[in-house]
Amino acid sequence: MYKGAGITFGVRPAGNRSILRKDVQLGEIEKKLKALGHTLPKTHPYPSPNRTACVQVGNILFLSGHGSGRHAMPADVKQYGKVGAEVTEDEAYQTARAVALQMMSSIKEAVGSLDRVKRVIRLFGMVNSAPGFERQFAVIDGASDLFFELWGPEFGKHARAAVGVAELPRRAILEIMGEFEIRE
Repeated sequence: MYKGAGITFGVRPAGNRSILRKDVQLGEIEKKLKALGHTLPKTHPYPSPNRTACVQVGNILFLSGHGSGRHAMPADVKQYGKVGAEVTEDEAYQTARAVALQMMSSIKEAVGSLDRVKRVIRLFGMVNSAPGFERQFAVIDGASDLFFELWGPEFGKHARAAVGVAELPRRAILEIMGEFEIRE
């Protein structure tokens, strides 16, 4: 981590280092994830030297856009295409849940434990939408629902925007940005 002027910049590891080591105890949020049948995916080096997966300012962690076209996704989750044409709403909902897991991997790497997340503040979701598709809110619910399940109604309920876009990089189905309050 680099700290300067009150800002902490996350530094991505080289190679494919696993986030979950056998000698590390799972925190409460990761135990909930495991009970839901999820594990955190591996993080990957950020593809550009001029930006990072997240930046912490004070006790707020700002996450860059995490999308379905950048990281390996589970085999049963679609990554590419337009929702309402090549991708169904339900498939896109499942993709949003998988992207939320990617976001949590970045959070854990930046702050050490998902238990340090005090609350989910806001999500901004962009959905690669076919003309006439108007249910972007239902797609991004995949991520919102998972955060709500993990942090509950008091700390998991968040502000949110879900918008349709004509294109996303690499034909990704969706991209989600977020802000999270971190415990000291």
